[in-house]
Amino acid sequence: MNDKRSTKPHETTRRNSNPFRVASCDLVDNIFALPNAVRFDLERNENFSGQRSYALLMKALPIIRIILLMLCAFILMSVPAQAQQKKKRAQQRSTPQTEAAAQLAKSREEYVRVTREYKASLQSLLGIYENNVRKAQAQVTNSRELYTQGLISKHALDESEARVIEAQAKVNEVKQQMATADTQIADTLIEAQTDEQMARARPVPSGSLVRTTAYIRYNAPGVWLLSEAWKVQRFFLQKFGRPLPISAFGQSAIHDQWRLDHHNAMDVPINPDGAEGQALMEFLRASGIPFSAFRMAIPGTATGPHIHIGQPSHRY
Repeated sequence: MNDKRSTKPHETTRRNSNPFRVASCDLVDNIFALPNAVRFDLERNENFSGQRSYALLMKALPIIRIILLMLCAFILMSVPAQAQQKKKRAQQRSTPQTEAAAQLAKSREEYVRVTREYKASLQSLLGIYENNVRKAQAQVTNSRELYTQGLISKHALDESEARVIEAQAKVNEVKQQMATADTQIADTLIEAQTDEQMARARPVPSGSLVRTTAYIRYNAPGVWLLSEAWKVQRFFLQKFGRPLPISAFGQSAIHDQWRLDHHNAMDVPINPDGAEGQALMEFLRASGIPFSAFRMAIPGTATGPHIHIGQPSHRY
């Protein structure tokens, strides 16, 4: 008898491309073919115990077929699920550095959002205060006319004019707060951009100086140890007549929090753009001492303007 099942090459290739699916499909085919096969074998088996056993076996076959179908379905569903779980675990696998960077980015976004909401509330308050100024000015105009007519005292007129000054002061204060909010948002965005630039920056060649809007970095050709800090302290004392201010000598709590290795460095809290900062950086370069000078705060990297003396701190 001719086999009517398709034997096209592309079907064979498709089924053979996944051995597990081929085995599963063959299992399903065998399950559906099982009653016929058993019946055929039973009819050929002359030693079969009798019609009673035959009937019991045939009644059990549908249950066996259902169990095998469920087992096949479970196997087919478990493999993709396991693969998906492995992929998900791989995606969730992260390092402390990436977790810290993600948390820092989230904090920045939240800060910008809250600051913008604060500015929006100030904008509403500004409208109220400006309206109060207009009312106070109208009251002053009326009070002056009444004073000219001799209907109110000079003290009453002075009080009316004082209310205008007070109302205008509130307007100016709100405008200043709005400008500060804009500056804070801009600084946060600049800090985020600077932090990203520092993360992507290539290693600074030995002996070179790199300048950006946020920091200055000098990579000295030699090796510097924290035990040589006395040289810097002596220079500053002789130059400016006061001890060198130091905010962090070696590792500190903030560096532990940020997971920065600061054991062989110290921080000097002076602005690199000031006279003291410029003189100190010139001395460090002339002495072959590496440093990184920050012009502004960079969350997770710098708390504010300062000069970091030593090799850059790396995250651990």
